[in-house]
Amino acid sequence: METWRVIATALLAATGLPLVLVVMAKVRDRTQSSGQVALGGVITFTLLLVLGVLILTVLPGLVAWVLVAAVAGAVSVMLLAS
Repeated sequence: METWRVIATALLAATGLPLVLVVMAKVRDRTQSSGQVALGGVITFTLLLVLGVLILTVLPGLVAWVLVAAVAGAVSVMLLAS
């Protein structure tokens, strides 16, 4: 397995886990429902898991790095906006 794939996946995980927490907090603020909070967290975590597996296995380098940058950008914007 190429080193860049492992690095990209690690960066995705490092930026993705705060994303899960931010999404869960925003769902809690909007709905006040613990079931909806859990569902939002599970959906976000599953999406990150699928993206991580795709980066590790089949995605080309440019697409992988664009996805990592997009997730990092989304986390930055969400944290700055709250």
